[in-house]
Amino acid sequence: MIELLIRLVRRPQGLVGVALLALIAIACLFGPALAPYAPEKIDFLGRFRPPGWQNWLGADQFGRDILSRLMVGARSTVPMALVATFVGSAAGAIIGVGSAYLGGRTDEAIMRTNDAVMAIPGLLMALLLVSTLGNGAGNAVVAIAVAFAPGMARVTRSVALNIRNQDYVKAAIARGESAVWIIFREMLPNVMAPIVIESTIRVSFAVMLFATLSFLGVGAQPPASEWGLMVADARQYMYQAPWGLIAPSAAIALTAIAFNLLGDGLRDALNPKDER
Repeated sequence: MIELLIRLVRRPQGLVGVALLALIAIACLFGPALAPYAPEKIDFLGRFRPPGWQNWLGADQFGRDILSRLMVGARSTVPMALVATFVGSAAGAIIGVGSAYLGGRTDEAIMRTNDAVMAIPGLLMALLLVSTLGNGAGNAVVAIAVAFAPGMARVTRSVALNIRNQDYVKAAIARGESAVWIIFREMLPNVMAPIVIESTIRVSFAVMLFATLSFLGVGAQPPASEWGLMVADARQYMYQAPWGLIAPSAAIALTAIAFNLLGDGLRDALNPKDER
C-alpha cells in the first residue's frame, strides 16, 4: 500500500488529486468544527454580503455564511457520492464476474438485459427511480447506484472473461468448488485493480449526479447545505450575488476533478508494465 501511494504521488495528476482529496476529506471530517459560523445562522443585515473579512466567500440571501455552508455541506455531498459509487460498483462487479463465469446463454441473457438498461442515460434513470421511490437523499443514493451498476458490470465482465480461462480457475472447477466460491474467492479478487480505477473515476460522476438531483429538487431537501441545493437556491440571485452560485459550483467541479485525477494516477500506478 505504501509503495502504491509512493508511485501515485510521483505522478503530477496523482499528487494533485491526492492533495485536493485531502482538503475535501478535512472538510468532510472536521467541517462543522472548522466552520467560522453555524451553517443555518441567519443574519438579515448581512444579506448578499460580498466576500470579505466577515464572510470569506460572501453571504447568501438569508445572510448565511457560504464558506460555513460549503464546509458542512461536504458531508452531505461527498459521502453520499462515495456510498452510491461503492454500492453500484459492488453490484455491477458481482454481476459482471458472475456473467463471465456462467457464460453461454446465461451470459448472453444477462448482458443483453444489462445493455438495455445502459441504453437509458444515467441522469434519466436516476430521475425515474427517484420519482418512483420518492424525493430524498437516501433514495437519490439508491438511484445513482442502480444507474452505475450496468456500466461497471460491462467493464468487469470484459476483464473477468480473461480470468475465467486461467489455470487457477480451471483448477477450482476441477476440485468441485461451488460457483459462489469461484466467483468471490478466485475471480473477483483478481479483477479488483480495474474495478478500483473505474470506481474512483465514477465518484466524480456521482458527485455531479447527486448535485444535479438536489438542484432539480429530488435529492437533498432544504434546509440542508448540500452543494447542488445551494446552487439551486442561488441561481435566482446570480446577477445580484454571483458568489452564492460560483462557490458551490466550484466546489462540485474541484471535487470531480480531484477524483478524476486520482483515477488517472491510480491507472498509471497500478500498471505493472510501467515500472519506470
